Amino acid sequence: MELGVFIPIGNNGWLISTTSPQYRPTFDLNREIVEKAERFGFDFALSMIKLHGFGGPSQFWDYNLESFTLMAAVLTLPPPIAARMAVTIDSISHGRFGINIISGWQRREYTQMGIWPGSEHYRRRYEYCAEYVTIMRELWQAGRSDFKGDFFQMDDCRCLPLPSATIPIICAAQSDAGTQFAAQYADYNFCGSGGVNQPTLVGPSVARLVEATAATGRDCGALILQMIIADETDAAAMAKWEHYKAGTDHEALAWRDAQAEDDPSRDPYSQPNKRRTLGIDKLPTNQGVLVGSYASVAGMLDELAAVPGVRGVMLTFDDFVIGMEQFGTRILPLMHCRADVRRAA
Repeated sequence: MELGVFIPIGNNGWLISTTSPQYRPTFDLNREIVEKAERFGFDFALSMIKLHGFGGPSQFWDYNLESFTLMAAVLTLPPPIAARMAVTIDSISHGRFGINIISGWQRREYTQMGIWPGSEHYRRRYEYCAEYVTIMRELWQAGRSDFKGDFFQMDDCRCLPLPSATIPIICAAQSDAGTQFAAQYADYNFCGSGGVNQPTLVGPSVARLVEATAATGRDCGALILQMIIADETDAAAMAKWEHYKAGTDHEALAWRDAQAEDDPSRDPYSQPNKRRTLGIDKLPTNQGVLVGSYASVAGMLDELAAVPGVRGVMLTFDDFVIGMEQFGTRILPLMHCRADVRRAA
């Protein structure tokens, strides 16, 4: 199972709580986390894009760095510009770069800049994304595009030099329409994790992706977003988690959920419904949480690795610097699913 880290370019990472570690995002913080990931043999790091936070007492995600050094978001940059920026970063990173395609679910992020395309976007956003990715790939493969679609029209658009390596496309689509998009256009797709200490709860979401990729004949691997809260003992780790839950920023959660309800989709894994489907709608995070001793967490990650179709896991932590160090020194050596990687190293 591949390992990744979802770096905290927004304040307080992924815990929507006033009692969890409180910190602002900085380049130095994220560099330290990625350097630890490199030292411990992680396979990738990813950043999000967030342009308007949730507010509340914790000011959740009100402070954010700019993210294109690791990803692009489709509503904020036209595809030829994103493609050229990707080629430039490909040159800097010597082929160690991919783009995360986010279709845009939070209306307020885009109305603040006057670029929200209207409620029709919810129905057609994956058609928009399909055109976006098609244009980028034409530019990366041939250096030019004359693509004509409903959303974009290219006129002898050029992009040279070509990238030194294939630039993978990543997305985080879990609804039926989103999964179909991922199966046709993406190389990796994030499938929803949920619950507390329920690593196999991702099974139905991953199975949906496996079925869709079988129909397209492409290879799109499932990546699982998972929070780790670990300590010497199960009891100590659970005490931290209960402390974070006690400080849950309900005002920020309410703002987030009100924004999500704009999407009329009734799909159980669509933005307004997936947190309820996965049993995390009242928790101070947007993902499944593994809470326990270092050995317990390693065991649960091994369970996750055994779910058919899972390609890798992307980790978040309550305290990223401490959490990464604990993971690399105390949890990773106990994971059976990474034994072959350790032997190869």
